[in-house]
Amino acid sequence: MPTTPSLSREISACQLCAPRFAQTATRHRPRPVTWFQPGARILIVGQAPGMRVHEAGRPFADRSGQRLREWMGVTEAQFYDRARVAIVPMAFCFPGYDAKGSDLPPPPICAQTWRARVMAELRPRLTLLVGGHAQRWHLGPPARAGVTATVAGWRDHAPHIFPLPHPSWRNTAWLRRNPWFQTDLLPELRAAIAAQLREADDTAG
Repeated sequence: MPTTPSLSREISACQLCAPRFAQTATRHRPRPVTWFQPGARILIVGQAPGMRVHEAGRPFADRSGQRLREWMGVTEAQFYDRARVAIVPMAFCFPGYDAKGSDLPPPPICAQTWRARVMAELRPRLTLLVGGHAQRWHLGPPARAGVTATVAGWRDHAPHIFPLPHPSWRNTAWLRRNPWFQTDLLPELRAAIAAQLREADDTAG
């Protein structure tokens, strides 16, 4: 099995979706965004990079990232510390926009090509599943009822897995309709993350 540095370089050079992306409104070239290494105790599984992440080359380099870090109770430095946090979306490239200007879903070929190899190298102790695509891949049938039902059933998976809605600011109305997310789930999530970070620091020390 290849080491993660070589696997990361292999993913970064991937051009499988070049013809697909050339047909989108943005006509962009693939730019896989990889952010993982063995030993990270926390795994964040998102959907796919947006345009700002595509341009920055760093995951969650947008307002969604700010909100996600607030949910997690971590600093930007902690969030981007690959030794502690791996960020592995369901597709590594920005997929482009649909006719309404919304992000297209992650192309399945990305997960089919890379996901098993990446997951084989990671042994996270805590996994955050952000959005429906991540939840369906990792949880299977229990996630088929939809994101709201899956997140509402978070206790079925805690403390090692936490399903989350996407931290997009478009989901502000969802947060208002579901106040239990902030009052019940987030304190448990932050406590689980803090415990993993403490253990990582103790191990490193």
